[in-house]
Amino acid sequence: MADYNPANFANRPQEEVEEIARKGGQSSHSSGFASMDPDKQRDISSKGGKASGGSFEPGSERAREAGRKGGKVAGGGSRMVDEDEEDLLQAED
Repeated sequence: MADYNPANFANRPQEEVEEIARKGGQSSHSSGFASMDPDKQRDISSKGGKASGGSFEPGSERAREAGRKGGKVAGGGSRMVDEDEEDLLQAED
């Protein structure tokens, strides 16, 4: 015989299982952004990404390099830049 496991619905009384089913998972997530007061959600949302300090100084060499790398990974447009063009682009900076 299997051990009693209260997480297993087969081990719970039928009435309790029906009550849980009626809630439909709505009460399983009682915290987080979705359960916040709408005014608080609006306040947080209005800040956009401003709260994040980011990793780079705007306009820094590290930021430009990261942008170049990101552009390469994303495709950077309609074609890939070959190594010769890469050298020319770096020389322009």
